[in-house]
Amino acid sequence: MKNKNSQLLNHKLLGSCLGAYLVFLTGSFFAALYLTPALISNYFQAVAGTAESRQYLASHSIAIQNVCYLLLAIVFVLSLFPLAVFWLKFYRPFRRIVQSAAQHTDGYHHKPFQYDKDNELGLLNASVNYLSESVHSSGEYQRKFISNISHDFRSPLTSIKGYVEAILDGTIPPEMQEKYLKIVVDETERLNRLTEGLLTLNTFDDRGVYLKQTDFDLVPVIKSTIDLFEGTCQKKNLHIQSSFTAPVIMVHADMTKIQQVLYNLIDNAIKFSYNDSEIVIRANSQKKRVLISVKDSGEGIAKEHLPKIWDRFYKTDASRGRDKKGTGLGLSIVKEIIHAHDQNIDVISTEGVGSEFIFTLNKA
Repeated sequence: MKNKNSQLLNHKLLGSCLGAYLVFLTGSFFAALYLTPALISNYFQAVAGTAESRQYLASHSIAIQNVCYLLLAIVFVLSLFPLAVFWLKFYRPFRRIVQSAAQHTDGYHHKPFQYDKDNELGLLNASVNYLSESVHSSGEYQRKFISNISHDFRSPLTSIKGYVEAILDGTIPPEMQEKYLKIVVDETERLNRLTEGLLTLNTFDDRGVYLKQTDFDLVPVIKSTIDLFEGTCQKKNLHIQSSFTAPVIMVHADMTKIQQVLYNLIDNAIKFSYNDSEIVIRANSQKKRVLISVKDSGEGIAKEHLPKIWDRFYKTDASRGRDKKGTGLGLSIVKEIIHAHDQNIDVISTEGVGSEFIFTLNKA
């Protein structure tokens, strides 16, 4: 149906242009056919001074008219050149662009039509190709999103269902039920984190990241965020060390959002750090900005995975089994928040050595 509409649009455009061209030629032809004899006759009467001159010119009027008609035919032939230029330079590429756009809207990804001229049609074609690629990428992202979210929801739900059924039917004895109920609680918390992350990113997509920026001291924010992980660090015997270039480092940012960034980065560092290792958090005050880094001594990230770590649901473990509590949304949220502050975040990582995430904030 869409292709039929695009063909109808092509025919209407072509019909309009040819119709206007034919009307112009027809009008010009009949006007010339009617006016040429009259103009020649009037011209002869004006320039002929004697009866002999008028008689001589009248005997040659047909030949003169034929010359005029020949000139008119030549003008008609020459007028075909602008029509050919219009067809080759405008209409034909425009029709290809319309057909290409129609093919992309039918639900399939087709090879884009290439028109690299530096003009309005070139800009139109580039825009159509960009939009079609965006639609295709969006469709691929949506399919991947559904697949990932289905996996991340199905895994804890299966565990919860299995353990609860085992408790109800007596497969798990009463003395073991507390252990498995704790697993059920952990899986429930994982589902809650996943849902909250999705809602956060959905809010960012719909309205952007709303920031309430104020001037605040970054040092106590970092220290209070570190304190939240005291129990988790004890389980892996990790030590978090903080380093500041000054006792007070004032920044201009959204304090709640920056605390969320720090929380996600520290949580990520803890999950992938080796036992009995150290995590270092630094805040260096520079001329106009503050440089914050979170460095761990852990598994690190392979070079081929680095460009993808900011993607939603992306996990470096292909089996998705090593990071049982992760949602794959933490770094995506971090990136959205930092970019909303018009700042940058980057990562330096060596596989088997560790990773360092570095971002900037404006000084107050």
